[in-house]
Amino acid sequence: MQRIEYPKKEEWSRILQRPTQAVSDIESVVESVFKEVKSKGDQAVLEYTQKFDGASLNSPQVQLSEIEAASNQVPSRLKEAIQLAKNNIEKFHTAQKTEKVILDTMPGVSCWQEKRPIQKVGLYIPGGTAPLFSTILMLAIPAKIAGCEEIILCSPPNSEGQINPVILYTAQLCGVTQIFKVGGIQAVAAMTFGTESISKVYKIFGPGNQYVTVAKQIATKFGVAIDMPAGPSELLVIADDTADASFVASDLLSQAEHGVDSQVILVSTSEKLIAEVEEEVQEQLEVLPRKEIAQKAISNSRLILVQDDETAIELINEYGPEHYIVCVENEDFYVNNTINAGSVFIGNYTPESAGDYASGTNHTLPTNGYAKQYSGVNLDSFMKSMTFQKISKKGIQEIGEAIELMAEAEGLQAHKNAVTLRLKSLE
Repeated sequence: MQRIEYPKKEEWSRILQRPTQAVSDIESVVESVFKEVKSKGDQAVLEYTQKFDGASLNSPQVQLSEIEAASNQVPSRLKEAIQLAKNNIEKFHTAQKTEKVILDTMPGVSCWQEKRPIQKVGLYIPGGTAPLFSTILMLAIPAKIAGCEEIILCSPPNSEGQINPVILYTAQLCGVTQIFKVGGIQAVAAMTFGTESISKVYKIFGPGNQYVTVAKQIATKFGVAIDMPAGPSELLVIADDTADASFVASDLLSQAEHGVDSQVILVSTSEKLIAEVEEEVQEQLEVLPRKEIAQKAISNSRLILVQDDETAIELINEYGPEHYIVCVENEDFYVNNTINAGSVFIGNYTPESAGDYASGTNHTLPTNGYAKQYSGVNLDSFMKSMTFQKISKKGIQEIGEAIELMAEAEGLQAHKNAVTLRLKSLE
């Protein structure tokens, strides 16, 4: 990890730069795949699955027999762990339900807001080096609670044309309606346009590599919404001498092992802690099965020494981390003054892994600084707010003149007439 001491503010943008490719480097590849999938449907999907995943398939859809077989391959203790996580995630997301808001804004003018589910949603679940079945819990559970009618899931197959059994098991457990062996750009394109097998959806959810992130952004050009631009994983830890250096190092490595383009950052006012964490990272890295991946991510990462808490919090809000761990004596200062973060983990015994799996919060979060303007996935992500109004005869008499005056001032005579005719009918 690169060690940086007391950086000047004008240097922040450079030292906080993410290890991401420019969109222009990826966009042409994505657009080419989109064009093929739009025109050739399943044929293009299967061709790209062969090209990118090395899997030769007759159909992209997972059959019921495969799901049943997968369930038998998942160890019972893992099933129990998944069920515990499912219960906590259900509790937390069910608690996010809100009642209808209804109000008479003036006599005879009634307005209300209700939430309705998005009918068709698509979930993208990465496979590759790590089968992220936990992401199914984070996406399918709130989709089910919201009442989405169709929940489509796409995940890349291995070279034998199989999806990891625990992904299939978790998808069925959480109420996914259809599962497809499709990954990467072609999965996003298929859910954007629809194919002979895969339904077109109204909104696409799920993390992925930079190609998937750009594919989701391009999907919005074709009338499909997305949860957020969720790309490579990242973590920032603020810690002082009250933190346990081994815990901090383990948290940094937990995100570094996600992928070579992940980034982790430690910010501290303590030179002593930074030195201890740096040593711990190297020791723990040596025994990790995913050492090679984590090591490359660590080369993108930073140890930043700052003068004081005020400087630290300003730098943190400038970065806008996806995951943010607070391990300091003055934790209230950091918690209360954090404006930009996806999800916050407080104290020595709150590892980021808890939110990734089982505490109940959602782990699908904005990356690459998008925490400045995006929320993480929550129940409302799968719903739309609709407003209603009903005006009585008395109500139109109360509000009508104001509408007429405003419409006339904007030069919209037909708007005015729609009110004038009603008022005259009541004379």
